[in-house]
Amino acid sequence: MERINSTLLTAFILTGIPYPLRLRTLFFVFFLLIYILTQLGNLLILITVWADPRLHARPMYIFLGVLSVIDMGISSIIVPRLMMNFTLGVKPIPFGGCVAQLYFYHFLGSTQCFLYTLMAYDRYLAICQPLRYPVLMTAKLSALLVAGAWMAGSIHGALQAILTFRLPYCGPNQVDYFFCDIPAVLRLACADTAVNELVTFVDIGVVVASCFSLILLSYIQIIQAILRIHTADGRRRAFSTCGAHVTVVTVYYVPCAFIYLRPETNSPLDGAAALVPTAITPFLNPLIYTLRNQEVKLALKRMLRSPRTPSEV
Repeated sequence: MERINSTLLTAFILTGIPYPLRLRTLFFVFFLLIYILTQLGNLLILITVWADPRLHARPMYIFLGVLSVIDMGISSIIVPRLMMNFTLGVKPIPFGGCVAQLYFYHFLGSTQCFLYTLMAYDRYLAICQPLRYPVLMTAKLSALLVAGAWMAGSIHGALQAILTFRLPYCGPNQVDYFFCDIPAVLRLACADTAVNELVTFVDIGVVVASCFSLILLSYIQIIQAILRIHTADGRRRAFSTCGAHVTVVTVYYVPCAFIYLRPETNSPLDGAAALVPTAITPFLNPLIYTLRNQEVKLALKRMLRSPRTPSEV
């Protein structure tokens, strides 16, 4: 009978993040602004890369444009649903909606991990092998690498979604989290989750550890190469180009490792940590890449000035 009842579950209730009721409106407005600015900031990056021929022909900025698409996607998957927790009434998420949210989050999240690795490799080639860089990192190769990252991310997301929702869920249906993620959903399963937890730990652990190790190795070589640059201006430009990527990678990987690569606990810090890759990082990426990247800032200035050029001439 329990097995029959497990098929009757049609929705989950996301409890959201704990907050004082008197701050309900403030939190709603805060995350609404975060969401709007995230979409506008990443859209601006996309338009700038696409409109400036000096940028969209270079692999580094192709990767940056793809990163903006991913950030817009992750924010759209998570933040609007999070904002619903700051409105009146209980708003359940359909079972299929929960499956889709978990799949797309892990699909885009793992694709982002692979993309960060490609960006580090691109910087390694540009700084450590500058003469061979145009031959080694062509536009065709960068497009193939991006396609491979999307494919690998899709497989990873599908694997995690299938493994999570193959289990029976017979109630309760209250997910103690602000979105459908693996650890929170697995706590509601009416079956042994040991295999799922092991596969999740190994799968995500391999993705995170391998990507982070490759990024680390790339930047060890990059730092050694930068220190060999004789001019202070050259060193400053190299550090400026790489500094944005290092900042973003650090902000992204630390909370992900905290959530997925430690013994199972139901800590209130999990929700706070999860806000970083789901809401804060997509918001910060455009700021980091525009404030710390001189080429993007110059492209933005050229784009903003271009409408006035005909009249000036």
